[in-house]
Amino acid sequence: MSDANAITCDVAVLGAGPGGYSAAFRAADLGLKTVLIERAPTLGGVCLNVGCIPSKTLLHAASLITEAQAFRAHGIDFGSPRIDLDQLRAHKDGVVGKLTHGLARMAKARKVEVVQGTGTFRDAHSFDIALTKGGTAAVRFEKAIVAAGSEAVSLPFLPKDDPRIVDSTGALALPQVPQRMLVIGGGIIGLEMATVYAALGSRIDIVEMLDGLMAGADRDLVRVWQKHNASRFNRIMLKTKVAGANAKRDAIHIRFEGEGAPEITEAYDLVLVSVGRVPNGRLIGAERAGIAVDARGFVTVDRQMRTNVRTIFAIGDIAGAPMLAHKAVHEGHVAAEAAAGKPSHFDARQIPSVAYTDPEIAWAGRSEDDLKADGATFGKAVFPWAASGRAIAMARDEGFTKLLFDADTHRIIGGGIVGVHAGDLISEIALAIEMGADAVDVGKTIHPHPTLSESIGMAAEVFEGVCTDLPPAKR
Repeated sequence: MSDANAITCDVAVLGAGPGGYSAAFRAADLGLKTVLIERAPTLGGVCLNVGCIPSKTLLHAASLITEAQAFRAHGIDFGSPRIDLDQLRAHKDGVVGKLTHGLARMAKARKVEVVQGTGTFRDAHSFDIALTKGGTAAVRFEKAIVAAGSEAVSLPFLPKDDPRIVDSTGALALPQVPQRMLVIGGGIIGLEMATVYAALGSRIDIVEMLDGLMAGADRDLVRVWQKHNASRFNRIMLKTKVAGANAKRDAIHIRFEGEGAPEITEAYDLVLVSVGRVPNGRLIGAERAGIAVDARGFVTVDRQMRTNVRTIFAIGDIAGAPMLAHKAVHEGHVAAEAAAGKPSHFDARQIPSVAYTDPEIAWAGRSEDDLKADGATFGKAVFPWAASGRAIAMARDEGFTKLLFDADTHRIIGGGIVGVHAGDLISEIALAIEMGADAVDVGKTIHPHPTLSESIGMAAEVFEGVCTDLPPAKR
């Protein structure tokens, strides 16, 4: 397409995931003519369409199944669940559809023009678009925001094009409830999917090359999860890797090697590959725009999310770890505001993380493991949920709340929670870190009783030595 027929705009956003659509909507709200380029048929990106939203829908269903089974011991028996996989799949798709339709309406209300196709840079002021419905288009822009995301890492030694070997997208499609399932990778995504399929009735094996699960989370948090799930999963193989795979008619036959490897080849009906994601920096024609991309595929940015090309910004997965939707959203706002000439910067003190497993694990700010590795001096306080009236009433007192403090100022610099609803609870710790709150600020904030949230206030009281909900500290 010639430049004469090109779509022109103030800001073009490449990718309509959480960061991309947030950037486009913010740019439009600031009065900039905005074009949003997306290769998928709907807005929302991986997170909304085949990631965080559908996975949380299934995890909620899994939690209901698990909780109903657990309450047999407390006098309530709902009987064995009857699972209609087609109806569950339709419910998941309905949740996604409700949100994608909402995004489409918001784009229209803001007069954001959506171009459906795969975009690559032609130069520093234009994209070439391979349209989804066929043909090509060109978008000319004054400024651009790249939100092209990441792709799941594949393992080259696994059989190709076998529907029994899936990534997280394939697992979320609920192709079947396998009798035996292998999860390759002990990170958050793999363990969330393992939780879902275990609740639906699959026997789950997990294999992880490292010596622990959920890298990034403190080990004391993960230990609670492992103890609680000791009977849920068939086998967790640490310091172990897949050495070979053979696709046969009856199953995928896997051979392992390493410290936790079984002696025999194991057969699985479904294999989930969840070993991380790689940014799409090398798939967007960045070199034609003069954009610097590092060896891993990340685009280098400054605190305004600018690349080395001053009129081009990058956000989300492609702009660096952690690859989290909520980080991308805030980066998108910064990039849109900077593109509009505002003095916005990304200066977050913390970016919270959540594993939506059972129990959930959530953390914010500095982790204890990282502080120890740095040789930092810090304070620590833990409130066990075994002393929480609400947790005991819910029959879920296996968890705890941990706060980490600057040794000199007593300001909160980090924290972690393991237990039900930890992902909802972590926000108070995140806010305390951002606001520079100290232990007294949090401990003297009146929390409602009985709630799980009061464990945060009580952990702060523990640090100050004034907690009356635990035995007195030894002097």
